[in-house]
Amino acid sequence: MQIGMIGLGRMGANMVRRMLRAGHSCVVYDINQKAVAGLASEGATPAASLEDFVQKLEKPRTAWLMLPAAITGAQVAKLEPLLEKGDIIVDGGNSNYRDAVDQASRLEPKGLAYVDVGTSGGVWGLERGYCLMIGGPDEAVKHLDPIFAALAPGAEPDTSPARDTAGPGAPLDHFGTARLGYLHCGPSGAGHFVKMVHNGIEYGVMAAYAEGINILKAANAGDSHRPADAETTPLGEPQYYRFDIDLPAVTEVWRHGSVIGSWLLDLTAGALKADPALQNYGGRVSDSGEGRWTLKAAIDTSVPAPVLSAALFDRFSSRGESAFADKLLSAMRYAFGGHAEKPKE
Repeated sequence: MQIGMIGLGRMGANMVRRMLRAGHSCVVYDINQKAVAGLASEGATPAASLEDFVQKLEKPRTAWLMLPAAITGAQVAKLEPLLEKGDIIVDGGNSNYRDAVDQASRLEPKGLAYVDVGTSGGVWGLERGYCLMIGGPDEAVKHLDPIFAALAPGAEPDTSPARDTAGPGAPLDHFGTARLGYLHCGPSGAGHFVKMVHNGIEYGVMAAYAEGINILKAANAGDSHRPADAETTPLGEPQYYRFDIDLPAVTEVWRHGSVIGSWLLDLTAGALKADPALQNYGGRVSDSGEGRWTLKAAIDTSVPAPVLSAALFDRFSSRGESAFADKLLSAMRYAFGGHAEKPKE
């Protein structure tokens, strides 16, 4: 099957490689012609312009966009007049699901199908495969099934309590392709909605690992000098905090049989092994929008989400967004109690 890919960054380029390995043909386009040339040397068909890209696609055409959310809409607008009835536009980036709903509604009268594909797998997807959360019209999604199957991880041994208990040779079960790593979640917008919540959960899980491991790091606080002054809370019972915990070793043991084991923990353990003190990181944690959109949906639907909101706000703090509020807290303490700021240690 042939497909066109626009956007050859960390995700898009490896998705093309995975499709090529599965025997599909790919037309590729990016403003970075070096990226285009690189994939052309691996078997993809290069396009020099958007017009050239469309001309090289076989009808019905499929144009898959792997672009930042901020520019996806503009690219769809440029692509739209070049396409014809029956063609498909796929947005595989982390766009707002509302954009997919609006785009699909706008393009449907013109006979263009809009498919949104929430894509999880990161830089490891080339080898591991990509978990795909798909929204769009049934016919277009069915047409693209061979592509989804090639990108997804495929069936893996499942020993979890949630596994399918049907006998050998039985159908996949009522979850359909979910056990293969891809799922048609509903109409246009549903795929990105599911991916949005997926990333909101990711924020919370990441924060839980980070906070817990930080407590382990502080387990030797009883051996540290603590100033005895009015501005420092004394450490009660320091004898209970005299453990020098080997953080890389702990995360490694958690990977083997622990109830909190996960691929994210695997990556965490790998990071700590490579850099136990995390000296190569500044601690400024970005957010690309999905966590905010998840909380917006939670508010709109009156669903409590205290963990996910705390995780998002913590990312803001990591980037210095709480600096003014922290200064104001210090100013208030000085104003009512004459508490002078302690110098940074």
